[in-house]
Amino acid sequence: MRPQQLHNLKTRSLVIHHTRDFFLGHDFLEVETPIRCPSIIPEAHIDPLLSEGLYLQASPELCMKRLLSRNLQKIFQICKCFRKNEQGPFHLPEHTLLEWYATNATYLDLMDQCQDLLRHIAKKLGLGTALIYQDQVIDLRLPFDRITVEQAFDTYGSKPALKALEDGSFDELMGFEVEPCLGKERPCILYDYPAPMASLAKLKPNDEKLAQRFELYVAGIELANGFTELNDPILQRQRFVLENQIRSDRGQSSLPLPEKFLADLKNMPDAAGIALGVDRMVMLFCNAPSIDEVVAFVPQTL
Repeated sequence: MRPQQLHNLKTRSLVIHHTRDFFLGHDFLEVETPIRCPSIIPEAHIDPLLSEGLYLQASPELCMKRLLSRNLQKIFQICKCFRKNEQGPFHLPEHTLLEWYATNATYLDLMDQCQDLLRHIAKKLGLGTALIYQDQVIDLRLPFDRITVEQAFDTYGSKPALKALEDGSFDELMGFEVEPCLGKERPCILYDYPAPMASLAKLKPNDEKLAQRFELYVAGIELANGFTELNDPILQRQRFVLENQIRSDRGQSSLPLPEKFLADLKNMPDAAGIALGVDRMVMLFCNAPSIDEVVAFVPQTL
């Protein structure tokens, strides 16, 4: 094993250790939920993997929110998740996610927790208040930047967000024009997504064209995706049906609706939840240009 690879694996172990330490120190309960499930979140842009007739999870979200409906209040999990045909500098078909959920919280609380978590890990790793990634100095001391999706497209995009959404170019412009500009000097929180881009999030009460969703970016890399959770089972079912319709229109197979989740959703209190890519976070703390450099094995080496 190359010295740099060994260093990265040791750093990975420490990052996960300090992550657990952070959440346990804030009275979160660590939980484990099934990796294989009879149904998963129907998402238009994600193709699931099968294992003996069950779906490998792309996220533990549904099971974790079912735990909230059973009176758990603050939970977190570090687990393996799977996405078909996703591999590149920032993607692996089998990757590690950190997810956490808390009742009586909103996406604003999650923004603060992301800031505190990165600062906690940096301090424990002896990095102080700055993170150096690929010659970029990322200041963790100051409050993270916050910019709405509308503002980001107006500043960095070649067309407004609403226009991009209407003509189907939203994802392309986000990936090639907006994202690379975010989090260059300090981490950036991109928030208030258009409602169609957040099927599991509550809408803003004062503007239902927008959802209470945000993403965290560091050095142009998307690190986390969080939102104030939708807990209306009727509306959630409608959104799942719409996602399946989009899949069908694209020639993809429809996915079974998660009926047990929808049944439990009526008992879920107001809450917020977030998924953070552990592999990408380790990349940042290791100053590694590729996700392959911070895992012990990549698919082509198995």
